[in-house]
Amino acid sequence: MSHSKAIDPLRNLGVQDDEDVKQMLQGSSVVKVRSPRWQKRRTLKLLEDGVTVWCQSHKTSSRAKEQQSFSVMEVECIREGFQSETLKQLVASVPEERCLTVIFKGPRKSLDLFCQSQEEAQHWARGIRTLQERVENMTQKEKLDHWIHAYLSRADQNHDDKMSYDEVQKLLQMINIDLSDQYAQSLFQKCDRSADGRLDHGEIEVFCRELLRRPELDAVFIRYSANGCVLSTADLRDFLKDQGEDASLIHAQSLILTYELNEWAQKNQFMTPNGFTMYMLSKENCVFNPDHARVYQDMKHPLAHYFISSSHNTYLTKDQVSGDSSTEPYIRALNHGCRCVELDCWDGDKGQPVIYHGHTFTSKVPFVDVIETINEYAFKASPYPLIISLENHCSLEQQRVMAQHLRSILGDKLLTKPIDDLGSHTLPSPEDLKGKILVKGKKEYIVECSSSSSDISSSEEEASPADGKPSRAKEDIKPGLSKLSPELSELVVYTRSVPFKSFEQAAKNPATDISSFSESEALRHIKVLGMSFVRHNSHQLSRIYPSGQRLQSSNYNPQEMWNAGCQIVALNFQTPGEQMDLNQGRFLQNGQCGYILKPPFMCQPDTTFNPENVGGGPGHRPVLFTVRIISGQQLPKPQWDKPTSIVDPQVSVEVHSVPIDDAKKSTDHVNNNGFNPRWDCTFNFTVHVPDLALVRFKVEDHDYTSSNDFLGQYTLPFTSLRTGYRHVRLLKLDGSSLSPASLFIHIKVTPCQRSPSKSSSKSPAKSLAKTSAKKA
Repeated sequence: MSHSKAIDPLRNLGVQDDEDVKQMLQGSSVVKVRSPRWQKRRTLKLLEDGVTVWCQSHKTSSRAKEQQSFSVMEVECIREGFQSETLKQLVASVPEERCLTVIFKGPRKSLDLFCQSQEEAQHWARGIRTLQERVENMTQKEKLDHWIHAYLSRADQNHDDKMSYDEVQKLLQMINIDLSDQYAQSLFQKCDRSADGRLDHGEIEVFCRELLRRPELDAVFIRYSANGCVLSTADLRDFLKDQGEDASLIHAQSLILTYELNEWAQKNQFMTPNGFTMYMLSKENCVFNPDHARVYQDMKHPLAHYFISSSHNTYLTKDQVSGDSSTEPYIRALNHGCRCVELDCWDGDKGQPVIYHGHTFTSKVPFVDVIETINEYAFKASPYPLIISLENHCSLEQQRVMAQHLRSILGDKLLTKPIDDLGSHTLPSPEDLKGKILVKGKKEYIVECSSSSSDISSSEEEASPADGKPSRAKEDIKPGLSKLSPELSELVVYTRSVPFKSFEQAAKNPATDISSFSESEALRHIKVLGMSFVRHNSHQLSRIYPSGQRLQSSNYNPQEMWNAGCQIVALNFQTPGEQMDLNQGRFLQNGQCGYILKPPFMCQPDTTFNPENVGGGPGHRPVLFTVRIISGQQLPKPQWDKPTSIVDPQVSVEVHSVPIDDAKKSTDHVNNNGFNPRWDCTFNFTVHVPDLALVRFKVEDHDYTSSNDFLGQYTLPFTSLRTGYRHVRLLKLDGSSLSPASLFIHIKVTPCQRSPSKSSSKSPAKSLAKTSAKKA
């Protein structure tokens, strides 16, 4: 196919002349490797949309082919050489420089490949990275153009760069819109200026513009335009003021210079409808406050004053009974800002410890491989401290090996002594510990034959099979075999694991002690002693882990734990769903560095905040949150839907916070339109504790006979919301971008009526508007 300007996604990406991309388009014969015995030849080929890669077998059905393709935007990273557990087994049989591992963002199994030459391997590694970078840097308008052109390319079945009416109908089906034949015919005829029954280059451009027209944006434009034709700087300033943004003349002029494409309008300081649409589709107009996309919080508080992004059973790719253990989940977690990873360590063969979920059928991964991976990826996404949570089940001999690997591989990154001028019983800050890796584990060990199991166990998380991981029988624990090696003990500096007995007892312990709680134990404390738990967490770290009954590695609700000020709320990152959406939303702010400063009322040792009762007192600053769901854009189909099906989208708005604030409201569904559905539905929520609240926008495909299918979501902190007309960029189930799918909404936040005695306190609504007004 000759690439014309009409339907050339590669030109939209600006990679039509890239040598790596050219080679990818031609395709490569590679070997897909699953084990030393399982090696199959495949054709690896970049499709003409410029983002889809096909790993094609020569004996597959059409559905299997669909499964074997992937988008470059689904790729977490490319690792070159013998980096995976599978490829390391080929060390003696193939050249390392010809090996590649493609690691995906979600739970999808990685792809191990053996190329025909080093040059070919480099083409694919560089090419995928180039395409990822280009897509990331595209504007929303460019993403829309690329999206529609990619579908046009697929719909142009005979590759003549023209569109027949049948091909147009196929396109409309692909992009998830069910138009009546009458409307589709009229739209086709309107664009077919040559009246030859086929849309050529220029006519396709007109057709695309018609498809992408946004009447709801035009309505906003007309509302603010004094003459209905253009926005003057005064008109634009009125709009910006209502948006809660910088409404200065300089800012209005800068927006016109940036987004207005018409030279006459730009010269005369006007914004046309096209310029306004460009601005409204830009990152500058998204619902998330861009000021919060950088590290903006004070990072000099003690560690206990932060929520810390934390992973449970980090080594698992799937469930905790029979799933594979691998280094790859560590890469995914660390790349997403996770700052506490877990290592379940057991004795392995040849004196080398291994990591896996003990007493189960999960596979094993060498401890040394995990530490090497942590060393490589620890600080790529965040410069702030990483905590290694050791579940130590090893013999003294292999504990010494663990300590040796930690020291030799991590080197200067490993914290081995207290920070100067702080002492060993004062918790340092994230700023103090930048670039450092901390070991969380037992620090002291006293063996007494009469000790309770919680004192003898090398891990405080083995309380019972119901709440934690499988416990070792008391008779299996012998004093001579259960000691902690001095070499490993001395690597524990600020995160010394101790059993929890009571809040009174814990208050006597140094701030550097940390206790772990099963989810059920933590919830019990929150319900009965909520205020005590918050006070405990104002000066000591708490780690929460999922119940051992969660055999499929499902997750508990992390919001309940954050409400009590718990810092290390560990989730199964390999299990997508609402709980991980909340986790991603919580840590979306502060530059996604994995540390979020808790609200001030949670950091005071004498706080009276009780998450179960917030009818007043600290943290209680009620606001009215009004959100209007206006429209949706380019919504996807469910993953396994038939190609001919069209979605019936429905939007839910959820508030996740303290129990008094938890709420969910849903629109009606729109029949047969995932391309540009309109709802125009308004919801009101009262949010009593805005500093803890998260807002989740969820889009589903409505179904009368079964549960709705998930289409996309976006979760963010309430305090990171921007008021006014905004776009919500939707995410997939695994948390990756669903671009260009979005929602168009309007948000208003106003203080609730308060008694005169409290009226002087600062309103979070005003703070929100003030923060939103800052220029990124």
